[in-house]
Amino acid sequence: MEASKLGMFFEEFEIGKVIEHTLSKTIFESDNNFFSLMTMNHHPLHTNFDYAQKEQHGKILVVGTLVFSLAVGITVPDISGKAIANLDYENIKHLAPVYVGDTIYVKTKILDKRSSRSKADRGIVYVESVASNQRGEEVLSFKRHVLIKKH
Repeated sequence: MEASKLGMFFEEFEIGKVIEHTLSKTIFESDNNFFSLMTMNHHPLHTNFDYAQKEQHGKILVVGTLVFSLAVGITVPDISGKAIANLDYENIKHLAPVYVGDTIYVKTKILDKRSSRSKADRGIVYVESVASNQRGEEVLSFKRHVLIKKH
């Protein structure tokens, strides 16, 4: 039996390549409620239908950090499955609102890579991920540096 492939080694990353991740996630009301409670975000835009109906969007908004967490998670099998560490996240941008019932898809572009200066068995890959909803509207983007094992 062959082991499932989780992530890529440093050498397998190609600068300029775009990966369309196969995982996706529909965000259910229970996801948003649980995340709101777990992270102590009790803003009524995320938890109170009556309140949210009277505000700009007219319905409950999904917590932005939940969307970010899902987008990162969707990339794990392809980007950070062989990671030693995520070194940083930068330029996190919420591009459009996300609502309960939206489905999140993610694409990642390999921007750059370099060998580690201190250890020969690893390298740093720089990527940009963009999450979209089921209508193809971009809702979130971020960049990160990931420390990856060499083969």
